[in-house]
Amino acid sequence: MFRSNSHLYAQVIDDLVGKTVASASTLDKELKKKVRSTTIDAAKKVGELIAKRTLASGVKAVVFDRGGYIYHGKVKSLAEGAREAGLIF
Repeated sequence: MFRSNSHLYAQVIDDLVGKTVASASTLDKELKKKVRSTTIDAAKKVGELIAKRTLASGVKAVVFDRGGYIYHGKVKSLAEGAREAGLIF
């Protein structure tokens, strides 16, 4: 995951192949009109969207890399949204 001052981004990458399996961000058309880009609610929606896309590609379990950010606030909300949507980590 990556967060800037303006947006939140998440990707699921297959390390063995070096290929992106799924990605989601607050810039996606599905989320852009629904949520403000830097809120905790937006982070949860990004987590739910990345989980939906990852599960659709056949991947159920992932490793959550918080990108060096402290596990609270938006980072925690994104992780919880992904877990609630069915990802295992």
